[in-house]
Amino acid sequence: MFASWGRFVYRYRWATLAGSGVLLAISIAGLLMGGTLTSGGPLTSNLESARAGNLISSELSTGKVTSNFVLILSSKTESVSDPAFKDAVTVALAPIEGDSRISTLVTPYNAPSPTVAQALTSTDGHQALVTINLKSTGMQARTDYDTLRARVHSDTLNVTGTGFVAINEAFNKTLESDLQRAEFVTLPVTLILLVLIFASLVAAGLPLGVGVLTIVGGLAGTFFLNRFTDVSQYALNIVTLIGLGVSIDYSLFVVNRFRDELVNGASREDAIAATMATAGRAITFSGITVAVGLSAMLFFQGTFLASMGAAGAIVVAVAVVYGLTFLPALLSIVGPAVNRLRIPLFRRATPGRGFWHGLATWVMRRPLVVLLPTTGFLILAASPFIQLRLANGDVDMLPSRLEARQGYDQMIANFPGQDQTTFNIVVNYPDGSPQTPDRIAGQFGLTQRIAAIPGVLHTTEAGVGKHIVLIEATTASPATSDASRAIVNAIRADQGVVGGQVLVGGQTAVDLDVIKFITDRTPLAVGFVVAVTYLVLFLLTGSVVLPLKAVLLNFLSIGASFGALVWIFQQGHLANVLGFTPQSIDPSIPVILFSIVFGLSMDYEVLLVSRIHEEYVKTGNNTAAVASGLEKTARLITGAAAIMVTVFLAFGLAEVVIIKAIGIGLAVAVAIDATLVRALVVPAVMRLLGDWNWWAPRPLRRLYDRAGLGDFKIEPAPEPALEVA
Repeated sequence: MFASWGRFVYRYRWATLAGSGVLLAISIAGLLMGGTLTSGGPLTSNLESARAGNLISSELSTGKVTSNFVLILSSKTESVSDPAFKDAVTVALAPIEGDSRISTLVTPYNAPSPTVAQALTSTDGHQALVTINLKSTGMQARTDYDTLRARVHSDTLNVTGTGFVAINEAFNKTLESDLQRAEFVTLPVTLILLVLIFASLVAAGLPLGVGVLTIVGGLAGTFFLNRFTDVSQYALNIVTLIGLGVSIDYSLFVVNRFRDELVNGASREDAIAATMATAGRAITFSGITVAVGLSAMLFFQGTFLASMGAAGAIVVAVAVVYGLTFLPALLSIVGPAVNRLRIPLFRRATPGRGFWHGLATWVMRRPLVVLLPTTGFLILAASPFIQLRLANGDVDMLPSRLEARQGYDQMIANFPGQDQTTFNIVVNYPDGSPQTPDRIAGQFGLTQRIAAIPGVLHTTEAGVGKHIVLIEATTASPATSDASRAIVNAIRADQGVVGGQVLVGGQTAVDLDVIKFITDRTPLAVGFVVAVTYLVLFLLTGSVVLPLKAVLLNFLSIGASFGALVWIFQQGHLANVLGFTPQSIDPSIPVILFSIVFGLSMDYEVLLVSRIHEEYVKTGNNTAAVASGLEKTARLITGAAAIMVTVFLAFGLAEVVIIKAIGIGLAVAVAIDATLVRALVVPAVMRLLGDWNWWAPRPLRRLYDRAGLGDFKIEPAPEPALEVA
């Protein structure tokens, strides 16, 4: 089938290129049309904390939902109570005073009560907090903040902006700059690596061109997806990160196989047919396995993970489409000119005598000597993962150089009550009013019991609605601390309100609910990915043993990357070098890492094992097939891995911790997978298994053979008939 497709592309190469041009034009149009991406974290409407928040909004909201930000005005010499400080605040705020975009503006000087005025004054008396509510929300609120913030300045006071809108805007702009920086670093370094791999400028330029086309198509597909569902702004980073790596990976194998076929004397048409039957087949199966890995994120509907999984699958599909159409069509036209502009860097190794052939042979002579210490090292590298602590990412994910982060840190450290955590306890009576005598008595009892929980500072009744009563409890512990989590669990365990349902909201409750939501769905997501990947690998190899081996070895790479994640980002090693604040791991990061690493590890497994399988079909000798397959693919796998590591490390330069963690985690996983796992562990395990590598029950084997999935024989194109005069 793939060989026939190759001949079709060759014969209609110009039409295929034209079709690719149309696809590119559609992609550019979709990219220019853009879309509105979301910046919110993972939260689904059926979580208890979300239901509590919705009840508060629906029954206690006093009007239109607004957004807010705060300004901190500071002086090293003057106090908030000094007339000069007050005058300076008045002058600084004058340009926005009475602005139509502002609904309320509260300072220590116009506060509704002395208690509020005290809360807006720092503990040392040298900083004033100004709270500002905007009439707008979403993107418009961020635009309004930028405009208003630019108007506030002072000759004598330091002005710092932070708060909800300011922090969201900081995340938005930093993610955008992270993406631009990654692209700026990645493309030139990738071109250099491709030149080193191919030793030809023409051959090196083809994968990079396919990479650019893939990113354009993937981004356009993501914006198109945004017309039907919410898509996270993080999805754009995933599209660039996955799209460039995978498309160059696939192009490497297609271009290299085409060059090999030409060297072996094949015609252009036969070379394209053989390339599609081997490399084209491999990248198709690889694309399926990568997409299956990314599909794990689709199990987390209602969070931003689902849109990232869908966007990743779209860009992988685009990479495969271009790898099976545009690239072979272009190679059909270029032909032997693919080797032009050669750079004499490396001499072509003699078959059977190259470094990788020698390494595979050396490993297979002493498989246990290689396997045991290598596996032990990978298990040791994974061991920090045991100490994993999950918590939703917060302002700490922003770099400390940003004004919004600096202002937030000052607000928490210097203003009374700002370092406290509030729990929103909603007592809901769906069947009637909460204001009956027996229900009021029940609420009073609940309030007393909550106040008695260790760590609770005080409780207050904060509002009464048609069906609900809102009770607020406060603690001095941070929102994501174990102490705050214990308080939420203790409140939720108390359902002793007759006729009412107790729901807990607030940051800590959201934190616990999201972690539980993700951990509850992870086993199903992992099981689905493993099962479907197993099936795909059986269709590739005809074996039930190799897919099992591949899945088990995948978890070595994943475990090592998870261990590195905890060791670096949670425990804080290399924090000064990489420039971040050590913190608990956001629960979305392990899901994203698993999805991408599993897919990419299978990518290398498919590209390596498909070539080994091809050699085994020809020779029937397992040991020789492993050595030959590794010899013919390891250089490309290593080169492709170097490119992917470069792409991922470019994202490791990001300033938002979630992107930095994903980039570095992926770089570690790919580096380990392409070196220790593929070069050492795989040949050692395949040597120990011997011909059992290729075993399958007879009914499955007959089905596989009947489908012709393992047939690599390519018939040469018929000679053109001679015309008779």
